[in-house]
Amino acid sequence: MPMNLVNTVILGIVEGLTEFLPISSTAHLLIVGRLLNITQTEFQTFFDVFIQSGAILAVVFIYFQYVMKNRVLWTKILISFLPTAVVGLILEKIIKKYFFNSMPLIISAMFFIGIAFVIFEVLVKKKKIKINKSIKNISNKDAFITGVGQSLAVIPGVSRAGIVMLTLMSRGYLRDESAIYSFLLAVPTILAASALEVIKTDFKLITAGGNLQILAIGFVVSFITAYISVNWLINFLKKNTLTVFGIYRIIISLLLYMI
Repeated sequence: MPMNLVNTVILGIVEGLTEFLPISSTAHLLIVGRLLNITQTEFQTFFDVFIQSGAILAVVFIYFQYVMKNRVLWTKILISFLPTAVVGLILEKIIKKYFFNSMPLIISAMFFIGIAFVIFEVLVKKKKIKINKSIKNISNKDAFITGVGQSLAVIPGVSRAGIVMLTLMSRGYLRDESAIYSFLLAVPTILAASALEVIKTDFKLITAGGNLQILAIGFVVSFITAYISVNWLINFLKKNTLTVFGIYRIIISLLLYMI
């Protein structure tokens, strides 16, 4: 089934809500796309990447002042971005050809990262791991390690936001601070991926039929829902743990395995 207005809005909402939650937006887009019986065309692939830019704009809108006051983070974000850029470029064809078409891989990633969340929070509760540091003081070493962690998110289901948060928290950074860093790191990461898709996609395909309208609607819906999602997550993590997301991931992966 080709894209229509209803599908566009649904996917825009899914992208905006899940991009910054540690539950994998890519996996959710692929799963919802299959449930809606949307044909996985070249334009559909471009659409999925492009609407992420709407979610990114929400982060820029919310955290522009924060970044301007903490410019030291610019260098750290760049250091974290580099490992992902290298891995993404090297494995690009394999990612699209195999990773995005392997439901067993996606389900396994959802499940095992969910387990990791639960185990991590148990260790924190037992005070085996202490989380008390601010990202404003993140070292170059921790920034690089975080980038290496993020590079694992080339596997759909891992969750870029989730693995970044888990990596930072394992290095002692606070939950909400780790979430903010994952938001900021998403800006160069997703913009680079979107730019690469724009360069590689035939411009005629983008402008054909009502495709521009579909892209615009998906972008706007993604922006609005991401704005809500980002603000909610920060408030949630100030008082709660990642356990609920871990349990959600485990349940979803088991349901997908059964069907």
